[in-house]
Amino acid sequence: MGDKMILKSDENINKQRAILVGFNHSSNRNEIDINDSMEELTELVYAAGADVMDVMIQNKATIDVRFYIGKGKVEEVKLACEHFGANLVIFNDELSGAQMRNLCEAIEVEVIDRTAVILDIFAKRAKTKEGKLQVELAQQKYRLPRLIGLGNALSRVGGSSGGSGAGIGNRGPGEQKLELDRRRINDRIVEIRRELDEVKKNRQVQRQQRIKSDLPVVALVGYTNAGKSTVMNYFVNHNAEDPEKTVFEKDMLFATLETANRRIEFEGNKSLILTDTVGFVSKLPHNLVEAFKATLEEVTEADLLVHIIDASNEKYQMQIDVTEKVLKEIGVENTPSVYVFNKIDRVEDNHILEDFPESLLVSAKNGTNMDELVKIIKAHVFNDFKTVQMMIPYTDGNILSYLNEEANILNQDYTEEGTVLEVEVSIVDSEKLKKYIIGE
Repeated sequence: MGDKMILKSDENINKQRAILVGFNHSSNRNEIDINDSMEELTELVYAAGADVMDVMIQNKATIDVRFYIGKGKVEEVKLACEHFGANLVIFNDELSGAQMRNLCEAIEVEVIDRTAVILDIFAKRAKTKEGKLQVELAQQKYRLPRLIGLGNALSRVGGSSGGSGAGIGNRGPGEQKLELDRRRINDRIVEIRRELDEVKKNRQVQRQQRIKSDLPVVALVGYTNAGKSTVMNYFVNHNAEDPEKTVFEKDMLFATLETANRRIEFEGNKSLILTDTVGFVSKLPHNLVEAFKATLEEVTEADLLVHIIDASNEKYQMQIDVTEKVLKEIGVENTPSVYVFNKIDRVEDNHILEDFPESLLVSAKNGTNMDELVKIIKAHVFNDFKTVQMMIPYTDGNILSYLNEEANILNQDYTEEGTVLEVEVSIVDSEKLKKYIIGE
């Protein structure tokens, strides 16, 4: 069984021609609009590397247990595949293994679902060891309940006999192979979790070091392709100690799959940790959310969330809702947050501020209003600073050195007893150095 999730044939991915199928039923009409969802699926499929030949939608009150869509629509999909020479059918909703098998047999081409596409994109883009392990964990958990239905189509090795109706005593080689596959997947899941626990321990050590440094953490969150990495790179280029540490950015879905942390420095010896996170998307596979919870722990411990929104996307309200739903899933509800509408260079006329009067409109690419974003972030995370008068005896030169490195010295004068400072310090440092404060 290969580690690829999307069910591609052995031919080059560029030759894959897909028919997309959406199902609009009563239970999902209050969520994302079906046309918007299919548009997003189209982008996902292109991001995965296949060509979209046609998009088909069925409006139906109930789901067909056998085929998900109605039998008549199955025939339409088959005809479309023949007409366009399609070799792949992708459903917008998650299918069971049995449904995939029934559809494959009826349409006579590979059939996969939206979850498989997203997992495939993540598998391609993951770079770090942790990212790869998290994606594989989601892949294996996705495979497990689908072994019976998919057989060869999923695992490339599964047997085809001895299905669920075979009964005791009638298990053929296929059923034995199925159990071996199931055991192997379960073993691999246990192994991945063990490896992730080790990675998690290392990350916790790093996080503890950051906590000891008393640096506030600001996390960039938002829908995929909203421009979080562009915002991150603006800060890295203008305020980081190492401008070379920019993160990958590209105008496509899921360009960022790894959490990136950068130390951002401002005047007055004020610093913070800026975190760039994986973007969210509607119908994000639950297993993937679960798998990436460890990475997203950075978000749960942030002092401020900067919610980046694509102002040029007409469906930004839906994207806001999806992002906030996922944040709630991972346990982030009470952290202070600000709305930042990015890409205003692509918007001629908008009424965003009418609906979101407290938000900020920026173009991270062009730098428009980014100085205002800096002010907002600083106002939120550096509000625990105070200006005090200190007298540092000459015998305590180490304290003066510390203040030069960690505080913002506004005025400095030399007297017989020592150095008199007007200095802006954190509340924590003001308590530590209380004995040096004068005039209080």
